[in-house]
Amino acid sequence: MQANPRLMEVLMRRVFPTPGAKAGAGRSPLGELDEAFLALGAAAARPLTLPVFSEDGRPEGDWPVDRVRARLAHPGTASGQRAAIWCEVARRAQRLPEPWPLVAVGMTIPVLYRMLRRQQLPQRLERADLEQTALTAVATALPLLSGDRPEPHRALFNAADREIHRLIYTARKQERHECPAAISPDTPAPAWPDAGDRSAPGRREERDEYAVLAAAVQAGVLKVQEAQLIALTRLRKKSVKDLAAQRGLAWRTLYRHRAAAESHLAAYLRGGAYEA
Repeated sequence: MQANPRLMEVLMRRVFPTPGAKAGAGRSPLGELDEAFLALGAAAARPLTLPVFSEDGRPEGDWPVDRVRARLAHPGTASGQRAAIWCEVARRAQRLPEPWPLVAVGMTIPVLYRMLRRQQLPQRLERADLEQTALTAVATALPLLSGDRPEPHRALFNAADREIHRLIYTARKQERHECPAAISPDTPAPAWPDAGDRSAPGRREERDEYAVLAAAVQAGVLKVQEAQLIALTRLRKKSVKDLAAQRGLAWRTLYRHRAAAESHLAAYLRGGAYEA
């Protein structure tokens, strides 16, 4: 059984800010899915419900799914009761059509929030990318759960945790590879591979552009990664889409990063702080 395509469409949708919008205006994938989940519970005219049982197995009636999730997240809920609820959620997600797969993934959101809050993200990695990765890991693991698993939620959380750490590790490894040392004003034109002879007039002009980037880094206007992004895509003509693929980021994210960095650089130059 493969991940439900409609659910994956919800999980993979990212809302990007329109051109000219402030940075960070994009919406959180966890927040988007949470809205869809809550719309099935208390916000719905006829709330979607689940049967809930007490710790000793007595039925407590059918509760709206948002209330069930609150019970799962409560620290006072017994482990046996939590496991029983999750078994029912997983069973419905695997055997019943929409919206049950979305409900199952939505049930993990409080834990995913806590899981992500503990992470220190590399500079190159956006929280929204990490949220999207965690949700996709849960949605992919959900249909693979075996029916006799006593605690299906642990398999879902473990899948999300593995993918979160894999993405963070990859981002940090790429940062170490691409940014072994900061750009220094003492070496204004880094010796990029295949740069050729920089003594020619055209190369001197390019050297000046590197010097501007180095000075901006030294002044704190740009981060090293931002200066390298401008250098790689503007001076060395590397494709933003190819670079984004190498870094495991959405290409629109990288375009936004570059636009913001270039805006800061332009303001710095207009202010006359840099002198050639």
